[in-house]
Amino acid sequence: MTESNGSDSPQQLDRRALIEEMPDWEKRFRAPRVSLPDWAEDAPERSLFVSNATGTYELYAWDRATGEQRQATDRPNGTTDGVLSPDGRWIWWFDDKDGDEFGVWRRQAFEGGADEAAVPGLGASYPAGLAIGRDGRTAVVGRSTDEEGTTIHLAREGEATVEIYRHRESAGVGDLSHDGTLVAVEHTEHGDAMHSALRVLRADGTTVAELDDTKGGTVELGLEVLGFAPVEGDTRLLVGHQRRGRWEPLVWDVTTGEETDLALDLPGDVSAEWYPDGTGLLVAHSFEARSELFRYDLAARELTRIPTPPGTVSGASARPDGSVEYLWSSAAEPSAVRSTSGGVVLDPPGMRSPGSVPVEDVWVEGPGGRIHALVQKPEGATGPLPTVFDIHGGPTWHDSDSFAAGPAAWVDHGYAVVRVNYRGSTGYGRAWTDALKHRVGLIELEDIAAVREWAITSGLADPDRLILTGGSWGGYLTLLGLGTQPDAWTLGIAAVPVADYVTAYHDEMEALKAMDRTLLGGTPEEVPERFEASSPLTYVDRVEAPVYISAGVNDPRCPIRQIENYVKRLQARGAVHEVYRYDAGHGSLVVDERIKQIRLELDFADRHLPK
Repeated sequence: MTESNGSDSPQQLDRRALIEEMPDWEKRFRAPRVSLPDWAEDAPERSLFVSNATGTYELYAWDRATGEQRQATDRPNGTTDGVLSPDGRWIWWFDDKDGDEFGVWRRQAFEGGADEAAVPGLGASYPAGLAIGRDGRTAVVGRSTDEEGTTIHLAREGEATVEIYRHRESAGVGDLSHDGTLVAVEHTEHGDAMHSALRVLRADGTTVAELDDTKGGTVELGLEVLGFAPVEGDTRLLVGHQRRGRWEPLVWDVTTGEETDLALDLPGDVSAEWYPDGTGLLVAHSFEARSELFRYDLAARELTRIPTPPGTVSGASARPDGSVEYLWSSAAEPSAVRSTSGGVVLDPPGMRSPGSVPVEDVWVEGPGGRIHALVQKPEGATGPLPTVFDIHGGPTWHDSDSFAAGPAAWVDHGYAVVRVNYRGSTGYGRAWTDALKHRVGLIELEDIAAVREWAITSGLADPDRLILTGGSWGGYLTLLGLGTQPDAWTLGIAAVPVADYVTAYHDEMEALKAMDRTLLGGTPEEVPERFEASSPLTYVDRVEAPVYISAGVNDPRCPIRQIENYVKRLQARGAVHEVYRYDAGHGSLVVDERIKQIRLELDFADRHLPK
């Protein structure tokens, strides 16, 4: 990621000409982009970020003092899971096999050199959180396996690794206190994977304090660890809670038990992190698909807005000098890492990503309340248009006014794009998110159907040219929708979907099994009728529309076997379908592969959609 200081070579000129000839949709995928830089608390001039500069998403070390940037990882299928140690000496990165998410932590000196096992003796597992101590020699490592459930280990250089937590249900490392003596853990020992309780442990595994909002009553509330105070000897823990029906922060002193409820007067979900001196909080507020930043002064109990452009802040971090760096984008403008001190923090060389069209907000009355949808359409286009319903994954996620190359590609090809924040989505309060239980999939599709009806009656969408598509949970809803609403959709495009819910449950990672038990109220053996009602395989013989499916052969979240079961049923009755299998996990980190998949989807739509 270094800029040329001389004239371009013939090869560079040829590459530039090739780039200029690319369509805008491909340029958006190829344009260099970066993540929000992580920085070392005790060496803030050292940072770690993710970039696709080489054509594959990898980790990069950045020395802010010298300006030098160095690619730290180099794997065929990319690397994005990495952490910089607080002293700035080590880059920790997770080493799995071709995207299967099952592996071990390795580390590499910030300056470069050979990789080594970060915690020798710990076998491969799914990751369940990581916290690295400020002493440079302590780490808390969370692991998950099908055989053991979740285990958490304290590792110190020169000492034997100690297991400090074990449970069959899902759990994860929240944070390690400034002095390395306290470990905050999020756990779901009560069996509700959607609502965690908190436990603070000493280094020997004994319990210091518990905070559990799931006890008593019929409504269970979740908690999340936002971080220990970054001050020596300070036992305050910043916690996210849902006591007023949405996510908000509070400060919990784990030694005295005192809770300080901030009660911020903001209408949406609120998260926060500490300023480096512990005197204030950097507050992120998400409301109706957009977000903004504030500083909260703990002593004065005052909230001050930090100016950011309209759109979405995908991440933010307060620096030691009081400035804030944040990753921002809107549907029309590509992402950039900006700073409140002025300017762009990271500006990778190379071509700039073309923008897209702004998003329009639509509110539709649905069976469970008002549904928020985001609409994009080609500039100057009038309906009715061929329309893509691009359904987000998660399901505990939401679409926002942020830049996305996929929807922009459809718009470039003349389609309107509708994205629906159905019940189960985050950002609209706890009740909206928690509505997704027992009738899983069917609830979301009721909301999607309501928005579909609006799109047709408003004149936006051509009812004979409607595409249902999505990835992961969105892919699942696509296949389920094609079977339960066969007359509603012209064709479907499902990426890494759940296709056979029962087989998916038995083959997926343990943490996702826990989530499915929460959503459906039990295992396939305990509530078979619910799994059957929510499984796309149940309705596969009703599918009339052409179906395109893409799947990662190493995917631990939506495993390949259950997709093959669905495809065999399509084949058996001669249904129109195409399947693309690629050698990665739950999506690809290789730019060429992403472009190939979008091209295949666009081609499938062009061949099967009425002209």
